[in-house]
Amino acid sequence: MAVFRSLISLLIVLGTVSPAAAQIYSWRDADGKLVLSNRPRADNGAQITYGAHGAVTAKATTKATTRSAPYESAISEHAARQGVAVDLVRAVIQVESAFNPGAVSEKGAMGLMQLMPATATELGVRNPFDPDENIRGGVTYLKRLLNRYDDKVELALAAYNAGSGNVDKYGTVPPFKETRNYVDKITKAAPVAAPRNLIYKWIELIDGRPVTKISNKPPASGSYQIIGQH
Repeated sequence: MAVFRSLISLLIVLGTVSPAAAQIYSWRDADGKLVLSNRPRADNGAQITYGAHGAVTAKATTKATTRSAPYESAISEHAARQGVAVDLVRAVIQVESAFNPGAVSEKGAMGLMQLMPATATELGVRNPFDPDENIRGGVTYLKRLLNRYDDKVELALAAYNAGSGNVDKYGTVPPFKETRNYVDKITKAAPVAAPRNLIYKWIELIDGRPVTKISNKPPASGSYQIIGQH
């Protein structure tokens, strides 16, 4: 099967491929439309290749699940680095992909936090089907939205689902059934609370001497400790 006409076709094909061998190829056609295929493009044009393990469509559920366990370390790390509540990140992943790292939506959103190709590229996510990369990108994007809407979680979630343009247009959660259900599911799973201001501690070498640094923002790189919150 070459370039498919329906995303459903791709998902059916991937279901018959061993998880280790599954690949997804992405490019834009002559009309600028996103193409996803299980085979590379025939004209040797520019494309992006993703390794996907058992890619299937996402089926969101708000029921508690142990499927989050393999990703707890990445969730905690990136949530702490961005200053986003762990419960909120976990709830977004649950509703977005039900913790399926190979999830692909009908619109082309990919991975655990359902990043669109353009968003993934902007955030430096080279493989959106890699759980750690996807979570890093998704949490970074979510933090941008929280900053944009003054930590109003409902507006940030609405923008994550429907786009900032729609939130700005209506000045509130847009009157879209899908978006309102999306915000409701996540806020019920992770009740809205005031954002935590974490205190970070790390060691830097300055002129060859170790110096302790403490800040409300984590270092740009390297290890650190969270020593409190205010």
